Amino acid sequence: MKDLRLAITINKPAKVIFEFALNPKNTPTWVDFITVEETNEWPPKLGTIYRNQNPAGEWREYELTAFKPNKEFVLSKKGGYHVRYTLRPIDENTTKLEYYEWIDNGELTEVLTQDVLEKLKRVIEEETV
Repeated sequence: MKDLRLAITINKPAKVIFEFALNPKNTPTWVDFITVEETNEWPPKLGTIYRNQNPAGEWREYELTAFKPNKEFVLSKKGGYHVRYTLRPIDENTTKLEYYEWIDNGELTEVLTQDVLEKLKRVIEEETV
């Protein structure tokens, strides 16, 4: 598989979801295979580097390669892996989040599941104001 597209509707404004998903401190609360995430600068902007660590202690590094506040951001990894988060407001308190990951060459080996997006939805709806 070269790409994967998932979507979920979250009962929060796009701005809240965007800020939550972009904040590296929040990532381990909804992605079980990431124990720590950090950036080289805050607030993030084009070129910001995100580093995350898995339970085995391995680090991965991504660059913020697209950034449209409250609408879309893309994280890219050397080797041609990319993940895009796109937010589309349904109304002022409901947003459709589309998660899209792809690889330029080869096949995706580890893909996010709908369960991870369901956890993101629960965490955002329960823990954010």
